[in-house]
Amino acid sequence: MTEPCSIASSSPDGGRVTGAYLQPVLETAAARGVDGARLAQAAGLSAGILRADSLAARHYIALLEAGARLSGDPHFGLHVGERVRPGTYSVYGLVLMSCRDFGQALEQTLRYEQLAHDLGRSHLALEGADALYGWTSHYPAASRHLVESVFAGIRVFGSWLAGRPLGPRQLCFSHANDAPLSEYERVLGIVPQFGANAHIARFDAALLGMPVPNADPSLYPVLRQHAERLLSERSAAGDGILAQVRAMLIQKLPHGGARLPLIAEHLGMSPRTLQRKLADAGTSFQDLLDGARYELARGYLVQRDLSLVDIAFLLGYQEQSAFTHAFREWAGINPGAWREAAAVESGS
Repeated sequence: MTEPCSIASSSPDGGRVTGAYLQPVLETAAARGVDGARLAQAAGLSAGILRADSLAARHYIALLEAGARLSGDPHFGLHVGERVRPGTYSVYGLVLMSCRDFGQALEQTLRYEQLAHDLGRSHLALEGADALYGWTSHYPAASRHLVESVFAGIRVFGSWLAGRPLGPRQLCFSHANDAPLSEYERVLGIVPQFGANAHIARFDAALLGMPVPNADPSLYPVLRQHAERLLSERSAAGDGILAQVRAMLIQKLPHGGARLPLIAEHLGMSPRTLQRKLADAGTSFQDLLDGARYELARGYLVQRDLSLVDIAFLLGYQEQSAFTHAFREWAGINPGAWREAAAVESGS
């Protein structure tokens, strides 16, 4: 009998994806007869974006989904993950290659994953003799190809580090599936459970102590220092304006003032300037607005004295139906069902 997967929350967010992380998508599409220009056009983007050092995360997702659609490949995400190589993960991939064991490699993944992409975040937990690796997508409305590409890439890169095939003892995905199962077993080493509450791989915790063959731990301090510097530069470039806009959105939402012109005015700049600054930081006003609303909505939903009408008003919606539709896009379920699931999870 298999163990159930734990619930993990997710939230929409803006961000970037490095050009190296996009490369497996382009290669997978090309192998199926879809060139880059056609892919970009189908995603509503200019072909020049394919040569950029980085691109908006939402544009990456558009390209991934266009590739799946144009190629007719029901396992497009899995096949993207199969083409992952050390350089795909940018600087943090080099950090992982210098780690003494897999426990340290996973710890560095949690910290430096954002240097390669802002598509989601990893988390790790111990449960007796098991370790649970989870990945929370920042884009829960994206197709299953996003999550499947991430987990396929992790398995491919992990197996490359180990010098032998690695695989979980259990794998759970929250999305549904109608594609043939045999390809999942070939690429992932296991047939996943679908329709779970979270994206989680369960494996033997003893693996965390397994040495990384051919690693050069002497390089670890230098590479980690470089990664830390990149994190600091990234934070200085974008987090200031993002934090200001998020704080202003949270303050203004209940009063109907969470609109771009008003927020820009409060920050002492024109709407166009604010849009440009947010784009430079890898996000958009709408991404931040959705993220603030989703974060607040989850907090309000655990307060049983607040009705869904009350919550919709607090989030700046004029109609409960608009809130319900938006929340379903973010979480995959309606707010009432989310509230009941959270109550069961907390035991209340």
